[in-house]
Amino acid sequence: MSVELPFAPVDEIIRQNAGSLRVSAGAAEALAHRIQVHGSDLAIDAAERATADGRKTLMAEDFGVQQIVERDELELPIAPIDRIARLNIDDQYRVSMDARIALADILEDYAHNVAGAAVKLAHHADRRTVQAEDIETYFSLFE
Repeated sequence: MSVELPFAPVDEIIRQNAGSLRVSAGAAEALAHRIQVHGSDLAIDAAERATADGRKTLMAEDFGVQQIVERDELELPIAPIDRIARLNIDDQYRVSMDARIALADILEDYAHNVAGAAVKLAHHADRRTVQAEDIETYFSLFE
């Protein structure tokens, strides 16, 4: 699976949590990959809900979202989120703009949670740089 999400916005999310720590390119790449996998899994579940409702279009409520944030409030770009949503669902499905924004919001919250934990792990290891191993350690501890 290639990574659809550009690393720059993911790097920015980690930096927002990192304070004075530096962020390695590997950390941004590792988190981008995890975001993509999580987003794809969420889209599969949303497609199942849409099918149960007799629809071929994924809506924000299929992702469990009741209120949609403004698009310009998001750090993650919408086009790659759309591609992530479509990775493992049938081509017959469409993804509404509200669903893309909802998924981006969910994935951004997910990224902030992981980044915050990775920063704590880097501090615990007494390092000045958040590394890919901090992202992977988080998942090995909490999966």
